[in-house]
Amino acid sequence: MFQWMVWTTPVAVFFTCIALLLIGMTVWEIKLPTVERKGFLPMVTTRGDRLFIGLLGAAYINLAFIGMAGWFAQWLSLEQEPSIWISFIASMAWLVLALRKG
Repeated sequence: MFQWMVWTTPVAVFFTCIALLLIGMTVWEIKLPTVERKGFLPMVTTRGDRLFIGLLGAAYINLAFIGMAGWFAQWLSLEQEPSIWISFIASMAWLVLALRKG
């Protein structure tokens, strides 16, 4: 069923983090309902809105990195493409920023 996908360790960790985040946010929402607020995003958002925006941004960061990895290797004269862990860390940093300050 999932033969089309390359299940490397970073990919598995990324999707595991997303699944755990969704479970955690569901429990948090049940225990403590959200309140709308305005952060650096140009609109009033709830916790779920910020999670959605953060997940979209994290996905785009990962896709952009994968698409540009060859260019990075060429520009920086690297012997091989940079590690996918770099995009994982950057996407998780964006997600935390969007959830906390968005």
